[in-house]
Amino acid sequence: MMKVLISLVLALTVAMPLVAQERSGPLRIEITEGVIEPVPIAVAPFLAENPAAADFARQITAVVSADLTGTGLFRDLPREAYISQVTGFDAPVAYADWKAINAEALVVGTVTLTSDSKLLIKFRLFDIFTGQPLGEGLQFAGGTGSWRRVAHKVADQVYSRITGEGGYFDSRVVYVESTGPKNDRKKRLAIMDYDGANVQYLTDASSIVLAPRFSPTGDRVLFTSYESGFPQIYELAVGQVEKRALGLDAGAMTFAPRYAPDGRTVVYSEARGGNTDLFRLDLNTGERTRLTSAPSIETAPDFSPDGSQIVFESDRSGNQQLYVMPAGGGEPKRISFGQGRYGTPVWSPRGDFVAFTKQNAGRFHIGVMRSDGSAERLLTASFLDEGPTWAPNGRVLMFTRESAGADGQPALFSVDISGRNLKRVATSTAASDPAWSPLLP
Repeated sequence: MMKVLISLVLALTVAMPLVAQERSGPLRIEITEGVIEPVPIAVAPFLAENPAAADFARQITAVVSADLTGTGLFRDLPREAYISQVTGFDAPVAYADWKAINAEALVVGTVTLTSDSKLLIKFRLFDIFTGQPLGEGLQFAGGTGSWRRVAHKVADQVYSRITGEGGYFDSRVVYVESTGPKNDRKKRLAIMDYDGANVQYLTDASSIVLAPRFSPTGDRVLFTSYESGFPQIYELAVGQVEKRALGLDAGAMTFAPRYAPDGRTVVYSEARGGNTDLFRLDLNTGERTRLTSAPSIETAPDFSPDGSQIVFESDRSGNQQLYVMPAGGGEPKRISFGQGRYGTPVWSPRGDFVAFTKQNAGRFHIGVMRSDGSAERLLTASFLDEGPTWAPNGRVLMFTRESAGADGQPALFSVDISGRNLKRVATSTAASDPAWSPLLP
């Protein structure tokens, strides 16, 4: 695997505010709640150090800008507004000129294509208000096929330094692609960059597939397949076409799998005799442990980031609600108490929230709550929103939205945890069941 060398010029030491405000220190943006005016920044066209790098420079600039503006936190100033032009990586910055057009930050960079077809990318980030470039300038290096990843890594660093949060642009999403009419859809697993680029297929469309889930290292995927005629859990390695059944009881329906944070354990649902319970599977030994035995339906389990607890949905109270229990089993504690039904819970990578699907009064919602059930907040509302998945930084959610009517098609949408910046994720076909990977190595 190509080695990516990462070194950066970072010019903002920042934490996290939510509103652009009069400031006396470094630029800060908070993304927790409320509505903000996007911070104006200037992503100057990256300079091609040789003619062969010109196309790469344009493409990298476009991706960096799209990543940052796509968050809803930044507004990239138009090139025609520039008073100063960036003429060189080490050229002095005319802070007054950038301040005159209300730029809060400036990103500059260069791209070189070497004789052995390697890309060298350097970038710098400046805080215009304080007039302070911070850090030391180093570079990314990689093959020409990695230019998108490099652009995402640059954007991740800019985002992180301004928000104080981890980035999420250099990540992938596995999902279910749907083609054909609504009454005869063909489904297969696909994987793409977080922004919809670089789509690849992991399975064919010969059988229905559902609910893919990444391993903690992003190199494996669990999913449910109807290849045998009823639901069974399979695992495949990303980048390989072979898949394997997990060797569970062939006479029972198994579905809704999730990896534990250690990647060596899987929790899943098994339906037998009209009852559905949760089980744990040790992937190394094949040992199974039954976690629930109530006369109710327990499904959609997910581990807490530290692996100590499991959140799941159950109708043991009479309708679908969320519960938390120890990862080794034990008495579950109900955490959802609002009106309506709750399902598909998934723990934030940060451990601070549980995202869920809620159905109430004929509408579906994506929401979040604390793991003790407090601070419930609904982020979306539509005919059908379901199946949230967290970005690696725990600050953005992706989910499936389906429109009403016979011709309604599922599509992927994203929203941040404040309920801002709801937008559709670009896919060329109908898509559902997204699962976000960790940041790529």
